[in-house]
Amino acid sequence: MAAAIDLLDRDGEAGLTFKSLAAQLATGAGAIYGHISSKSDLMVAASDAIIAEAHRGSVCAEDPRTSIRAFALGMFDAFDAHPWVGAALTRMPGQSPLVRVFDTVGQNIRAIGVPPEKEWASAMAVFNYIVGVGGQNAANAQAARALAMDRTETLAALAISWSGLDPATYPFAHSVGPQLGTHDDRADFLAGIDILVTGICTNCTAPRKSLTALREPTT
Repeated sequence: MAAAIDLLDRDGEAGLTFKSLAAQLATGAGAIYGHISSKSDLMVAASDAIIAEAHRGSVCAEDPRTSIRAFALGMFDAFDAHPWVGAALTRMPGQSPLVRVFDTVGQNIRAIGVPPEKEWASAMAVFNYIVGVGGQNAANAQAARALAMDRTETLAALAISWSGLDPATYPFAHSVGPQLGTHDDRADFLAGIDILVTGICTNCTAPRKSLTALREPTT
């Protein structure tokens, strides 16, 4: 998995083949097929390894809200460090990497004390935000690098463009245009998580389950 992740980070998904992996491991492709049967399975396993690492760094026995925040931030950083993960997850509905994300979020949602009838919707809201926004941010950064775009210059140009919009037609975009040049994607992502969790907690009762019982899902 470490060798596969290294290839993916360096050359992207197109660069990961059983031939390239065998060369990196100084072995034959047949030896790899003895452990994993297809590139699809290899992508699932590599993605799951990245997400499992984010999970290990996030669980906090004291406060499930802190755990959600830490896990979301860990996922954001994982997507940023491994941009291929976000795109790969879109092709893995119901498989272990996405189940791991959903279960980690869900355990914390339950530990907060969300009423049972609201657990599913609450967990889905946070799950979709983490996977969707985190993955899209990584895709944007990857596209910018491919086009050799400078983030500061690009955002500055956008800020000027938005500030020049007709305030009668685009009142909000016009007013916040200057903020485009200085905003921080990571801080914005975390603010979104905080808004979601704060809203979810308005429906919470006393915690029904200690986070000390939370565990990493097995595969």
